[in-house]
Amino acid sequence: MLVSYKWLNEYVDLKGITPQELSDRLSLTGIEVEGVEVPENGLKKIVVGDVKECIPHPDSDHLSICQVDIGEEELSQIVCGAPNVKAGIKVIVALPGSRIAGNVKIKKGKMRGQVSNGMICSLQELGYSDSVIPKEFADGIYYLPQDAVTGEPVFSYLDMDDAILDLSVTPNRADALSMRGVAYEIAAIYGKKAIFPEVELKEMAEKAADHIKVAVADEKDAPHYEIRIIENVKIGPSPQWLQNRLMNEGIRPISNVVDVTNYILLLFGQPLHAFDYSKLGSQEILVRRAKDQEVLTTLDGVERNLNPENIVITNGEIPVALAGVMGGLDSEITDTTTTVALESAMFDTVSIRRTSQAYNLRSESSARFEKGINQATISLAGDVAAAMIAELAGGAVLEGSVLGSKVDPENVAVTTNLENVNHFLGTSLTIADINAVFAALDFAYEEIDGNYTVSVPPRRWDITIEADLMEEIARIYGYNNIPSTLPSGQTVAGRLTDAQKNTRKVRSLLEASGLHEAISYALTTEEKAGQFTIRKSKFTRLDWPMSEERSVLRLNLVSGLLEDLSYNAARRNNDVAMYEIGRVFYQDNDPKKDLPLEEKHVAIALMGNFVDRTWAEKAELVNFYTAKGIVEELIDGLGLSEKVSYQASSAMPDMHPGQTAAIYLKDKVVGFVGQVHPKVTKNYELKSAFVAELNLDALLNVEKEPLVYSPVSKYPAVSRDIAILVEESISNAQISQVIRDSASRFLSDVRVFDVYQGDSIENGMKSMAYSLTFVNPEATLTDEEINQWMSKVAKGLEKELSAVIR
Repeated sequence: MLVSYKWLNEYVDLKGITPQELSDRLSLTGIEVEGVEVPENGLKKIVVGDVKECIPHPDSDHLSICQVDIGEEELSQIVCGAPNVKAGIKVIVALPGSRIAGNVKIKKGKMRGQVSNGMICSLQELGYSDSVIPKEFADGIYYLPQDAVTGEPVFSYLDMDDAILDLSVTPNRADALSMRGVAYEIAAIYGKKAIFPEVELKEMAEKAADHIKVAVADEKDAPHYEIRIIENVKIGPSPQWLQNRLMNEGIRPISNVVDVTNYILLLFGQPLHAFDYSKLGSQEILVRRAKDQEVLTTLDGVERNLNPENIVITNGEIPVALAGVMGGLDSEITDTTTTVALESAMFDTVSIRRTSQAYNLRSESSARFEKGINQATISLAGDVAAAMIAELAGGAVLEGSVLGSKVDPENVAVTTNLENVNHFLGTSLTIADINAVFAALDFAYEEIDGNYTVSVPPRRWDITIEADLMEEIARIYGYNNIPSTLPSGQTVAGRLTDAQKNTRKVRSLLEASGLHEAISYALTTEEKAGQFTIRKSKFTRLDWPMSEERSVLRLNLVSGLLEDLSYNAARRNNDVAMYEIGRVFYQDNDPKKDLPLEEKHVAIALMGNFVDRTWAEKAELVNFYTAKGIVEELIDGLGLSEKVSYQASSAMPDMHPGQTAAIYLKDKVVGFVGQVHPKVTKNYELKSAFVAELNLDALLNVEKEPLVYSPVSKYPAVSRDIAILVEESISNAQISQVIRDSASRFLSDVRVFDVYQGDSIENGMKSMAYSLTFVNPEATLTDEEINQWMSKVAKGLEKELSAVIR
């Protein structure tokens, strides 16, 4: 919300209070001021000029040579390229040596051989945004009022000497989305009185009800709806003061009638809409829900297909406006409008939010309807707007407003007492202190023996319970006046839980392997949520997501990491190794009623080179064994190597069927590791990626055997090799398990050191060679013992796996 200091000063006496002091005080009491801007700052030597003569440049088809009165004895020649420059207008002139927007310095120079003593400026060159400049001046220079004095600085004529406060208004303080609301707030802070001048509305004897009928199908959709009729209006530009006020507030001036509705929006926080009465197509207004696939072309020229969730204003049959969001193109105010139907209403907040979000039509009006409006000033805002239209557009207001529904706002009674206030705030306030706060807020109250009943007016619809009153007392009394105290009582040294310790250990293990931590969104698309899942689950959708890209709670971490890889690859960072520890959300029941089951997972994602090229060694590309090795390091670090196994798997459609392994904790699948399917990597715009994901909760909750330390054997270890021929479908894990089961208890290590398939090996078979290490911590092993054990191993392999000993 942009707030004009000058405009605010019309309602609250700010004498002796600078804009910066006001900003600091507002921020201290709960409404943050993001900045204070004075539009004229940085600009200098910019004055009013009167164009006395304007002739075409002899050597240009678009330049004009102007003789401009800038308040000096002689006219000043300025060459101007604006298409709308002409004699007889007052303009903005930047003199030689002046500074315009962007700290650009204007110098005396020549244009196509003609001397130019400065520059005739557009509003853009004074720092105005294109979005607030009147359309008739968007591509040219701006005309100043004819009563502007030549040679004087232009800033006061454009209100550029005003200070604009940028308020960051939280949703609960929507009352501060109006000048009147801010004025009440300032008055309360400084103990002053907010005074609003009365506006006299002169009505004709002719009744508005004779010209239009208004009905509301469901008063829940529109608790208040009324129409006023203003005849014989003449559409034209608004006066300079109104245009200045709107531009300083970030709104483009359009015409006198439309500008009045925007002015009232800023003043009261009450959105209004003006219809061209003659274009409504009937003498009836009906507020109802839209029919399915009903069509309306809105003011932005877009044809919109409506549905029953939308509230529409109709002429009894067809929609003419999308209630609270945007008007219809067919009934908009144009230069030919002579009769205005002025709408002042209140609509269902939830419906307005859903409609504006569904059609991506966020506006100043919809924002206020969503957050709430002051029900007590709905009719007053319409009356003031009608009076202003009559004054600025020469219209005549017909008698009375035609009501379709009416809301009767009442003050809300909230109770509290002195003891509760002091206990809640940690203060020692007196009855006089609290009385002063309620008086400053202009709240009526009754106090009996320290017990308060406060009558909260409708303009503060955010105050409904005792805690709200406590907040108001704290704000107005001053947060800085509340005493600061240190916590009392005994303190206990904190410590990490076992889960926290183990999670830190996982981070350390993965970072020791060269990975960097990433944090991804927990919300994603339904398609990505369903990828790389360890188990089946329903989706948990948000009812009203900000976008479809973030609408479903994730069921995996890998898809988020692949987005991170894609982001890096798009920026030519092709060697990336990341991990993430986060929660996934499984839903086995009704997603509409039950909360999802949150399960902590850990995932890794790798692409490019895992080892960079150096003078001593070649680069090493990431492969399946790189990813599996990192997982094995993690499992080993958690002390679960004996309980975790790996089995080749082709069950996951998003993973490469020949380079993927399922990870088992005993007999339960707890994760996977492997290469992402090429079709999936293509969708993420990646060449190749290797990933793994594990159920961290399952790994950390498994019961671990106690760690037993044993001394290093003083007797030598003995290694023997064995080569076997087995079917290619048999895994290393199966072979290793058979070897361990067949050998003696003195077998300390089994390691595969060669795998071969090719010439001299029949199809469907593979040759594997293992090194077995034996050690007896109590005696030296003999060849007879080792030969006996190796014989048992060979027999076991032949029996269990039909292996051929080579």
